[in-house]
Amino acid sequence: MNIVKTRRQILAGTAALGASALIGKPAIAQAWSPNKTIRIIVPFPAGATTDMLARLFAQRMTETLGQTVLVENVGGAGGALGADQVAKAAPDGHTLLFHNITFTTTTTTYQLAKKSRHDIEADFVPISVGAYVPFWLLAHPGVPANDLKEFVAWAKQTKDKINYGSTGPGSIMNLMGEVLKRDGGIQMQHVPFRGAAPLVTEMLSGRIQFGGDQLSSSLQHVRSGALKAMAVATPSKAMPNVPTVRSLGFPNLELQGWNGFLAPKGTPAPVVERLHKEIATASKNPDVVKRMNEVGAEPSGSTPDEMRAMLKDQISKVRPIVADLKLTMEE
Repeated sequence: MNIVKTRRQILAGTAALGASALIGKPAIAQAWSPNKTIRIIVPFPAGATTDMLARLFAQRMTETLGQTVLVENVGGAGGALGADQVAKAAPDGHTLLFHNITFTTTTTTYQLAKKSRHDIEADFVPISVGAYVPFWLLAHPGVPANDLKEFVAWAKQTKDKINYGSTGPGSIMNLMGEVLKRDGGIQMQHVPFRGAAPLVTEMLSGRIQFGGDQLSSSLQHVRSGALKAMAVATPSKAMPNVPTVRSLGFPNLELQGWNGFLAPKGTPAPVVERLHKEIATASKNPDVVKRMNEVGAEPSGSTPDEMRAMLKDQISKVRPIVADLKLTMEE
């Protein structure tokens, strides 16, 4: 028996062995890289916390992904207009949503009103929480109160009209304002804006006496005395002396502020994995961490599963409150 094989026979046998070894085994996913500009949709006007954080991430991701990452501001309807754009975008990793705590209240409000435009859990894929940012309640310095409990006491006895501002119907501040009216037994008039930046501007002028914002974009105004902090929704390392809503007797206002990335439904797992990797890397960048710490934000870079669990938990807290208050997306 001739046991000597030709080179061609050896190569043929090796190829056949390799092919048979792959039978019944899943294909290894190919690493994804963007092939064109990535758009990060921020569903609010420029100038506030969400916009600022999105631009921090966009700069770092441009450097690490090898493609331009741009931020586009699409304000309106409490963030719903920008979210709509992303929900309808191609699920290819080139259009992302960078939203915040308001997303859970606006979508819940739409759903309960049976006017759902999109659903966080059904129409989007969580990628990562970029940063956790405490939400706080603020007042114009002309208001004679030093914390939320004193504000409620003043509101009960004053004859002045009190306007509270929000980033739109169904937004987190709309919910908090209505909860405070209910739980504190006070009257206030809701004045919606297209984002936090114009809301803060009107609070600084005194035309709006009360409102709320993510800590980062209004921290300088509180430190300068242009605005007064009434309470933080969750403890803040940047402002440890500001009391929490729970400590002042308003536990229903306790909600964790966040800013995070989501992609359209159907975005492939390798795309999500790569984007998460880049976001997590950016959140650990020393310059990014330094900038976030300066404005009271806490870098995260959470996994998609961690973000999904956070959203699920927050929606479960918000839903019964929205239902009880009968919030609407119309003003």
